Amino acid sequence: MPESPAPLRIAVLGAGTVGSQVIRLLHDQHDDFAARSGVAISVEKVLVRDPGAPRDVPIDPALLTTDPVEAIDGMDIVIELIGGIEPARSHVLRALEQGISVITGNKALLAAHGPELYNAAAASGADLYYEAAVAGAIPVVYGLRESLAGDRITRIMGVVNGTTNFILDAMSAQGLSYEEALARAQELGYAEADPSADVDGLDAAAKCSILASLAFHSRVGLDDVAVEGIASITAEDIAEAAFFNRTIKLLAIAERRIGEDGAEGVAMRVHPALLPLDHPLASVDGAFNAILVEGEAAGRLMFYGQGAGGAPTASAVLSDLVAAAHHRAYGGHAPRESVYARLPILDPGIARTRYQIRLQVEDRLGVLSDVAGIFARHGVSIHSVHQRDDKEPGACVIVATTHLAREADLRAVTRALGQSPAVREVASAIRVEGE
Repeated sequence: MPESPAPLRIAVLGAGTVGSQVIRLLHDQHDDFAARSGVAISVEKVLVRDPGAPRDVPIDPALLTTDPVEAIDGMDIVIELIGGIEPARSHVLRALEQGISVITGNKALLAAHGPELYNAAAASGADLYYEAAVAGAIPVVYGLRESLAGDRITRIMGVVNGTTNFILDAMSAQGLSYEEALARAQELGYAEADPSADVDGLDAAAKCSILASLAFHSRVGLDDVAVEGIASITAEDIAEAAFFNRTIKLLAIAERRIGEDGAEGVAMRVHPALLPLDHPLASVDGAFNAILVEGEAAGRLMFYGQGAGGAPTASAVLSDLVAAAHHRAYGGHAPRESVYARLPILDPGIARTRYQIRLQVEDRLGVLSDVAGIFARHGVSIHSVHQRDDKEPGACVIVATTHLAREADLRAVTRALGQSPAVREVASAIRVEGE
């Protein structure tokens, strides 16, 4: 029998919600992880800001350090769970440039500096794993990078941010306003004191860019994703959605499309959207995530599970650790960045979608004709119209749902409606998906 390889030296950068759970699970299931990876794994250092800070999981004080050099140099694998861009970027590059494999859950870092990190890993022969960067415990990164490597992915659509999903669910189920639902999410720890990265859609956009890069074998960055958050969603929007047997979700969508020059490219967007209640993503509640992947050969696949939280995200980190440890001990490496397709990033205005537009209009003869004329002049066809009395005297409400049209044309319709003398207010314009 060959000799067992020497134990691997592991450093964990960050001992917060996820990092502490990674350390706990590695301690509690030490023998299992050794058996799965074929080599013993030893946590040697844990990089923290304050060694004396209280922690949910006890950590041996001898492991704690505030010195990144002490934490990184000489390790076999570094697990980065600090978050943000700096100092995480510098720490990850320091490890990769020394040939130390890295596991990260940092979607913001990957979205902003992915190519730099991939190049550093390839140059030194180190692994770079990031299953935990998208959708917590859900193995969608592995699915796209390996399980579906033999298929041609055409579209990805998902609920990938648990905070916004919790807020929209609370508005729907409890009748809360956006402000009330956000406050509730903050009380329960689902939303940060500054929730802008979540509610403005930036967190979902970072995840969207990572998924698109994997699916379409092209380099995609955060700035390539058109982003709209949920702050404009009102209780009235939620009630209107329920009236039409729909629900509102913040969706991340990435798809192959033919550009105006006839060449194929990638279009990406994050925005609130109306979904019919029988759509697979409509029932994703609370902090759960779900991603629909459409492939030419595999058809439609759905990945569903807990998209956040210490233990679920630690599960994804540790799955990467098992693979990275085995490679370190016995040879082999993680899949490298695949950008052979080099698809261009398309103008989001060419995406085809549908809008549901709610208007407050003058209650007089000919108004509906005036409104319909605006749609027609911009080449947008109306699928259905619902009209009802408004609480304000001399006004009524029109809810118009369009057929599929170019995003740019739909925006133009919305602007023109806002300038029409027949329209008192464009109360909302929300995209409709999944119908």
